[in-house]
Amino acid sequence: MITEFDIVKMIFGFKVKYLRKQKGLTYQQLSKVSGMSLSYIHEVEKGKKYPKPDKIELLARSLDTDYDSLVSKKVDKKLQAVIDLLTSDFLKLFPLDEFGVSPYKLFELFSNAPDKVNAFISTLFNLTRKYQMRTESFYKSALRSYQNLHDNYFEDIETAARNFKKEYGVSLKPTYSLEELEDLLKQLDNITVDHEGIKSSSDLSKVRSYYSKQQKKLFVNPDLSDSQLKFLLVREIGFQVLGIKERPYVTRIMEVTSFEELLNNFRASYFAVSFLMDSRLIAKDITTFCKLPQWDEKTFLGYLDKYDVTPEMFLQRLTNILPAKFGVKDLFFIRMSGREGAAKFELTKELHLSQLHSPYANENQEHYCRKWLSLDLIKRQKENISKKGNVPIADIQVSKYWETTNEYLCISIAKNDDPSTQDGVSVTVGLMINERLRQLVRFLGDPEVPTKVVNTTCERCTMPDCPVREVAPVFEMKKRNTEQVYSALKLLEEKDVVLE
Repeated sequence: MITEFDIVKMIFGFKVKYLRKQKGLTYQQLSKVSGMSLSYIHEVEKGKKYPKPDKIELLARSLDTDYDSLVSKKVDKKLQAVIDLLTSDFLKLFPLDEFGVSPYKLFELFSNAPDKVNAFISTLFNLTRKYQMRTESFYKSALRSYQNLHDNYFEDIETAARNFKKEYGVSLKPTYSLEELEDLLKQLDNITVDHEGIKSSSDLSKVRSYYSKQQKKLFVNPDLSDSQLKFLLVREIGFQVLGIKERPYVTRIMEVTSFEELLNNFRASYFAVSFLMDSRLIAKDITTFCKLPQWDEKTFLGYLDKYDVTPEMFLQRLTNILPAKFGVKDLFFIRMSGREGAAKFELTKELHLSQLHSPYANENQEHYCRKWLSLDLIKRQKENISKKGNVPIADIQVSKYWETTNEYLCISIAKNDDPSTQDGVSVTVGLMINERLRQLVRFLGDPEVPTKVVNTTCERCTMPDCPVREVAPVFEMKKRNTEQVYSALKLLEEKDVVLE
């Protein structure tokens, strides 16, 4: 991770390079007037070296400036955005190396065309302010990009989970008891589990778990389901096995302080689902299920019981296995929440692999298309609760996106895993329909699979006479108004009308 002093060196080198170019000096000319070697000046301008005071004085005189101006962070207005970026938390906290990007290469890009880069960075800052994008939102977006970069499959973590099972004599099976997992934590690092501490305080009612490093104790909320508790236990095992130091101690994360913390939380969570749903077992189940001639809700939901996992854990696991084991890489995952009769639903989690698919989160508080399977299933599950209780329901739908060639096989599960709220929740995985998917999923050819033409939001939808439209297509109306103005102006020109 880049240090504060690295940033100082970059800013200094940036100013030296900018001033040298402003004066029209070549490296050789600056070397001659300052008495410094060419290689040294190169290293300074790249942000690799920071000169001693006497050399700073020589550079200042050679560039027709003074010592204080050269070492300060003040720059010309045209360059301020670059300095703002360099001094922001982005370079200090964001592990660029995880994305194969060297901070110095990025800095070199900034310094080679500072005027153009400055305008670009200023635009990003303005957009961030306009849409009130928090650092946490930026980190979460970066994590999704990181997952996409690796097709959301991490063999090193899969191997770590398998090796841990071998070392501790854990047999390969679909499900494990809470007692087994608590015993593994005890064996691993003498960590104990407390089921009562959190419940003793009403202020902690929403806290799922807390790990006390000092006590070597994992406090868990006893109101959670067994599947949720198992995930938290194995997630803690993951933190220990992977040797993670920078980590959250509370579930769910209350405040994201760095990308490293968010990434490590994801890695430990990935370890948990890899442990609970071994890739070899679940790949066999996917193969068997995809060979069915018709969609079978009962069989599909049976996998939740087989592995004793939540709907979200199961569908998220599919986004690991489908790209790696079956070559299905064009997919999305979304989690929706909303109340029955509510005008708006919230897209609370999303992942896109290979490209930005529809649907996707909208920061403008627009109304998501009511033809989405994920929204329909929330409504149906709410109706189902009065009859059968809070049990999961699942369904599929082919979603054809209006005015595009994109089609997705959407598989959705709805179940409220937090009974303390009135919100309905659904999770959906969408698989882009192509020849590869048609070959893999036999029931995709079943004529009984429902097909609906959908869009992203009502505000942007041009679909005529939509029976479930929530609001008017305001963006389309604005577009049509603009087109009408242009058409009228063109008509004026064709008639050679002179405006007085």
